[in-house]
Amino acid sequence: MLVHDEESQASRYTLAQIRATWRGTASIEQASKALGFSRAKGYDLVRHGQFPCRVLRVGRTARVVTASLVRVLETGEPEYNHHSASQG
Repeated sequence: MLVHDEESQASRYTLAQIRATWRGTASIEQASKALGFSRAKGYDLVRHGQFPCRVLRVGRTARVVTASLVRVLETGEPEYNHHSASQG
């Protein structure tokens, strides 16, 4: 069990890593990993306008605002995009 927990922790990004190395935006996959859920769950939340961080959409591409991700990781409070799935 301990090995599994160590693997889970090793597979997640730390707040220090994000601050030190990430630029203005991140992929949905990276942000999902930092938040501790799967890529599929991340894309599902984006599709429904419920990803816990600010998401920028450019055409078919979606990117997570790194500053928003940091705030969510620090506070535990989501920053939804305040729109319904029917708007996008």
